[in-house]
Amino acid sequence: MPHGDDQKGEGHHGHAHGGSAKGGHAHGGHSHGGHSHGGHHHGPVSYDRSFALGAALNIGFVVVEAAYGLLSNSTALLADAGHNLGDVMGLLIAWAAVWMGRRAPNGRYTYGLGNASILASLLNAMILLIGVGAITLESITRLSNPQPVAETTVMIVAGIGILINGFTALLFMGGRHSDINIKGAYLHMAADAGVSLGVVLSAALIGVTGWQWLDPATSLVIAAVITLGTWGLLRDSTRLALAAVPDGVDQPSVERYLAGLPGVTAVHDLHIWPISTTETALTAHLVRPDATPDDGLLDSVAKTLKERFGIGHATVQVEREGTFCRLASPDVV
Repeated sequence: MPHGDDQKGEGHHGHAHGGSAKGGHAHGGHSHGGHSHGGHHHGPVSYDRSFALGAALNIGFVVVEAAYGLLSNSTALLADAGHNLGDVMGLLIAWAAVWMGRRAPNGRYTYGLGNASILASLLNAMILLIGVGAITLESITRLSNPQPVAETTVMIVAGIGILINGFTALLFMGGRHSDINIKGAYLHMAADAGVSLGVVLSAALIGVTGWQWLDPATSLVIAAVITLGTWGLLRDSTRLALAAVPDGVDQPSVERYLAGLPGVTAVHDLHIWPISTTETALTAHLVRPDATPDDGLLDSVAKTLKERFGIGHATVQVEREGTFCRLASPDVV
């Protein structure tokens, strides 16, 4: 996010970056957790084992489920296998994004590669929706010409799916509230367990009623469940990819806080955006009658933004009242 410093006259500017002052720049409080900068949140320490175990279990189950889906002539099992395959791809993509997010910033990627987690969640949602289209098409075709299904086989295989998907979901439960990338993995696995339960119930009903159309009908229900579960992920991922203010940050409250700082008469060029699925950045211009660098104020601002609003990477520019700034207009980006 480019940050302009177009000023005329004698304005000063300060960036909340690390607690030192140089020349006309006041630096105070760029927060990074685990360092001396004041508590920047970087998400879970590691989900590598969860990703590896979850992917291995689900790859094995996809192979078994697809094979028995073909042998038992069950579109419900095949639909669930296709969904699980999409989720395996999702786990691998999410894992790759976590790994990329650990890369240190460099001259080209000055924020590092944390944004890969946003792209991963967006890609996962798109993959799932493509899978839904394939499932729906096959199910409609089968619904017009229902085929006999081996109910017992379907129930056993889908029952195993409940256990595997449920266990995998538990692996990611701890991070579902702090990282949309991890939340996506958790929700997909939890939904899979529910879908597998639906397959078990439909097979049991077929055994009792003989209604073979229940199998493709269940596939359509599975497609609807996937669509509903994926829509929220697609919406949130798209917003993050477009640099929208993260849902957990109240932008008006942030602006009111900055406007209420000692000596501040105006706030403009306020931008809040995600730099990963767990990290948020902010830039703002504060107008004060006296723009003398104030490290103490900037350090306090960085700390409050982190603790109250979850914004760990803040850059604040202080301008003298009456100084011209071409970014003061809300219509200028």
